[in-house]
Amino acid sequence: MGTTWSLRVDNRRMLPLDALRQAVQSALDEVVAQMSHWDVDSTLGRFNRAPAGSTHTLPEAFNTVLARALHWADASGGALDPGMGALVALWGFGPDAAADSALPPGTAALAAARVRCGWPRIAHDAAGRTLVQPGGLSLDLSGIAKGYGVDAGVAALQRLGLSDFLLEVGGELRGVGRRPGGLPWQVQVDPGAGPGLRIALADRAVATSGDRWHVREQAGRRWSHTIDPRTGEPVAHALSSVTVLHEQCMDADALATVLTVLGVEDGLAFADRHGVAALFAQREPERTPVLHPSAAWVAQAAA
Repeated sequence: MGTTWSLRVDNRRMLPLDALRQAVQSALDEVVAQMSHWDVDSTLGRFNRAPAGSTHTLPEAFNTVLARALHWADASGGALDPGMGALVALWGFGPDAAADSALPPGTAALAAARVRCGWPRIAHDAAGRTLVQPGGLSLDLSGIAKGYGVDAGVAALQRLGLSDFLLEVGGELRGVGRRPGGLPWQVQVDPGAGPGLRIALADRAVATSGDRWHVREQAGRRWSHTIDPRTGEPVAHALSSVTVLHEQCMDADALATVLTVLGVEDGLAFADRHGVAALFAQREPERTPVLHPSAAWVAQAAA
């Protein structure tokens, strides 16, 4: 995944650390083998190269992640789209981005890429675990797979009998149980406003998305790696980051992307409609970002 992972654990059973390390790494290796768009031999890589009309039987993890991605795609009106790999590459991100491509892309190139994209083109039978390649569709699960990797690592540690730990993968975290001493696991969220916010992760996960880390700049234009699937263009509003709390890191990861695409006004309405605990950081000229919490965020912070 191009990142690191870390684990803090109350290891009262004194399990060998190598066993813990192997459990997490094996879980993450499985995610990469199935869902990496950087690995041409992954399940996803083979699907993206497959001929039109071919049917593919999916491994259980891939099937679960794709089904959840399509759930949030439908719920958000396409603010999350696992079928937009061609657009991501066109804007200069991901393994298929051409180093010599024209950036920013022109109107004709955008129109050609959009024809190949779109979650409604994804013919997925979750019950039968099958997926049909409609022709030229490039899946990209980077908006949800890392969060699933956290959940998979958590499940692997729980199978070893561990009940109190904090697992982090690339800045996304999930706390299980309590710290030694009985307090919840504590993490600091940095929305770019002040010294940061400390939050408790008591059997929940946190994920953040925004344009403070992955951007491109060329021909006098700066743009985020977050592409709005509905327009084919990078998001251009004043939102700098969104942090989401959820029981599952897979959902927190996907929802952080959804809300980043929607922006503050539509994102807050979506979060409140779906009971999502989210914190929006909005850029202001010559000022620190203004924070906008959803109703569920306020309720969880007060709990």
